[in-house]
Amino acid sequence: QVQVEESGGGLVQAGGSLRLSCTASGRIFSINVMGWYRQAPGKQRELVAGISSGGGTNYADSVKGRFTISRETAKNTAYLQMNSLKAEDTAVYYCNVVSLGIPRFNSWGQGTQVTVSS
Repeated sequence: QVQVEESGGGLVQAGGSLRLSCTASGRIFSINVMGWYRQAPGKQRELVAGISSGGGTNYADSVKGRFTISRETAKNTAYLQMNSLKAEDTAVYYCNVVSLGIPRFNSWGQGTQVTVSS
């Protein structure tokens, strides 16, 4: 079993900053990708940012220049630094951890609420 837990969500004013943390634990031998997704009420889940085992990153157009994803491989942990937050960033943020090795897994956390007020 691989468990994924997010933390760091909360209430912040527009223009403020927040840092989310994601830690995977359990039977882990390798991780290919760690990513952050978000889902707002009435909207589909969308990819916010992802980081590969090689350090490559990708971001949704809506967060480019404002959000930064990083990782600490030895801790099986990923972070999402969110700056210049906007009201439209309000959503539940989920961490996804994927391994294509042996054993393979695709695990999700329970999510953490981020609310941005004007």
